[in-house]
Amino acid sequence: MNTVPLDFEIPLADLEKYVADLAERRPSEDPLLLTARADLEKERSALYSKLTPWQRVQIARHPQRPYFLDYVNSCVTDFVELHGDRFFGDDKAMPAGIGRIAGHRCVVIGQQKGRNVKENVLRNFGSPHPEGYRKALRLMRLAEKFTLPIVCIIDTPGAYPGVGAEERHIAEAIAVNLREMMTLKTRIISVVIGEGGSGGALGIGVADRVLMLENAYYSVISPEGCAAILWKHRKHAPEAAAALRLTADDLQEFGLIDGIIPEPLGGAHRDPIAVADSLSEAIGAALTTLEKIPMKKLLEERYAKFRGMGVFSE
Repeated sequence: MNTVPLDFEIPLADLEKYVADLAERRPSEDPLLLTARADLEKERSALYSKLTPWQRVQIARHPQRPYFLDYVNSCVTDFVELHGDRFFGDDKAMPAGIGRIAGHRCVVIGQQKGRNVKENVLRNFGSPHPEGYRKALRLMRLAEKFTLPIVCIIDTPGAYPGVGAEERHIAEAIAVNLREMMTLKTRIISVVIGEGGSGGALGIGVADRVLMLENAYYSVISPEGCAAILWKHRKHAPEAAAALRLTADDLQEFGLIDGIIPEPLGGAHRDPIAVADSLSEAIGAALTTLEKIPMKKLLEERYAKFRGMGVFSE
């Protein structure tokens, strides 16, 4: 698959094209080709070993990055999608169902974006409505009833802020999810695979284990939104991204997430199959660990985990 280079990747893409052209014209042991390949690997390692927070945000938003349903096709066997919140309708931005991950039967809930205009309209650009969160909670209660673990896959710029969502009480829907997920008597794992935007992400983010892909981000507000408030212009998004400390490394340092799933150099879109295998392995390992913890202790640890967030001293 030909990857679309991001702005900061264009010099590297030019070098990749040069090496590809050389490979077509010269034998594999040609000194010039070997030197060019060595230079390419050196430049690639140098670029991706010192990514800025803003560059990681750009990778998290890459149009070719795998989405929730891509991982369902790769990692989830026997998947059966379930629809509707039993109040208003079915939110296509929040598909959910039952399947198996790494041999574990579980309820799988995720947020889905589109890859073209038609899909983005159908999926509402990955921004769920209130009925999406109510559908998610309906399936979580189903999981609790049948003692199935819950796996939530987060990838949203944020919950939909439109008039219709406000009329149907988007804030209340998210708040109820936060409250109910804290006390659900089953194992819960959440994984941020791309964008983790504000309450839209947190609405399915209360979990016993919170994991992140290496180039995902998880933040109270988008860098552009933060820049518009603090600097009065979106052009300051790179500074805002750095100030928000939204990368996986930062969040793990603060104790806000429990683990980081590595990605290939350049991002998950460079090798989706390898990332899907890593994701499945990480979820399977987390579920195996959680199954050994008594439910009473698990609930106490979940409560203490989130109550401890944001505590600081001067």
